[in-house]
Amino acid sequence: MSDQAVPAKGSVLGSLVPARYILAVLGSIAMAIIYGLKVNLSVAMVAMLNHSALAHNAPVHAVAESHIAEPVCHGGNSTEAVEDGPFTWSEPLQGTILSCYFWGYFVSQIPGARIAESFSAKWVMFFSVFINVLCTLLTPVAAKLHWGVMVAMRIGEGIGGGVTFPAMHVMLASWAPPNERSVMSAIVYAGTALGTVISMLMAGALAGSLGWESVFYVMGGLSCLWIILWIWLVQDNPNKLALISQEERTFITSSLGSEGDSAHSGPKPAVPWKKVFTSGPFYGILIAHACNNWGWYMLLIELPFYMKQVLQFNIKENAVVTAFPFLTMWFFSMALSKTLDALRARGTINTTIARKIATLIASVVPMCCLLALCYIGCQRGLAVALMSIGITSIGGMFCGFLSNHIDIAPNYAGTLMAITNTVATLPGITVPIFVGQITHGNQTIEAWRVIFFVTIGLYIIEILGYSFLGSGEEQPWNKENKSADNREVEATPLNTKESKLNYTNQAE
Repeated sequence: MSDQAVPAKGSVLGSLVPARYILAVLGSIAMAIIYGLKVNLSVAMVAMLNHSALAHNAPVHAVAESHIAEPVCHGGNSTEAVEDGPFTWSEPLQGTILSCYFWGYFVSQIPGARIAESFSAKWVMFFSVFINVLCTLLTPVAAKLHWGVMVAMRIGEGIGGGVTFPAMHVMLASWAPPNERSVMSAIVYAGTALGTVISMLMAGALAGSLGWESVFYVMGGLSCLWIILWIWLVQDNPNKLALISQEERTFITSSLGSEGDSAHSGPKPAVPWKKVFTSGPFYGILIAHACNNWGWYMLLIELPFYMKQVLQFNIKENAVVTAFPFLTMWFFSMALSKTLDALRARGTINTTIARKIATLIASVVPMCCLLALCYIGCQRGLAVALMSIGITSIGGMFCGFLSNHIDIAPNYAGTLMAITNTVATLPGITVPIFVGQITHGNQTIEAWRVIFFVTIGLYIIEILGYSFLGSGEEQPWNKENKSADNREVEATPLNTKESKLNYTNQAE
């Protein structure tokens, strides 16, 4: 790859939107597509299943348990849901189909991160969206062939989805000035919330009116436009992009300083694995990421089932009520990130405090909401309000621990994100299976209470772990390899008289 900068011709939107924010917006749309195509199955599956047949085949012990367990809520109108679908997948099989996305997600992250850091994060992101669109369009055919083919499509989507966070971390390390890092990170990663909103609303409306197949055909087809814009408007760093002003390019590279030098040019340093795995701040991020993801996936994947099984919402109500909190999460994350960046710019707080405040909001508030949800019974309005507040507050993670990898080691931001996100993928695999096992033949408030208490326990671990270990300061090992390389160059024999003589003799 050439390190020479291309001529800067000016942003495609002029002074109205700088090139770095065009990147952030397109990155946000990419995350929205990935998450939208991930969660649409959670909504569409409600219409895909033959609920009458599944109820008829329910275990006999469920009837006996109904005398000791609190039943589902009454007074809803879930009976007005769409007609039964063609599939009689049991609760455990449903959980397997939903969780297998994360099998592919789990294996692709670290290889994807190293490819993004060493070659091109832009093309890694392109691959991510492309394979998700392709597998989504093939999902209806796969589901009708066999559930095993459906699993293969979901694993393919997961492979693409797994590289998104590491690749975008590499992009942000090259594009986001330190004082704008929280805002740009929040814009990009809050796309996950926006994609969830759009996906749930669209999936509910499409499944209820045009049938479940339309969910995958329409959403997959609309996502193709992004591919064209990404190829045209985005490059790996400011020096490679022609559609940027010289002033903005200089601003970004000078703001990043040595970080920008290492991100833009030269061979990438080897990852100091021993230093990484003995770093307290790294483990703080790892604990927060893994524990918070359990709650995130619990609400992202399983909330539609809780709304139907317990609160008795029909599919259209389900989509609206489930999607609304993710919209408020998007607004909240934007406001919080801007506020924290402004306080950092004034010197009121440092980066460490900013990250810890955001992470605490993303864990303490949903934990309290889940605790209250365990005891309010069938008060549907209050339940919706609590879930809305809890999901909204999770938006703090985008400018909390999710931005923290770039703070502590910008040279290895993609790899660090891949490591923590790989571990944090385990909840994505476990949650659907865990919920499926707990609620199999026992779709009651009591069963969901067990699920919520497990989530509360993991939030407590997150709060303690990140509060003690988290840091926003760049770690010494981020530049150690590069410094060592520089010292080697300075000490090379070419600087000695003997080497100069040898060089002259060889030239002759």
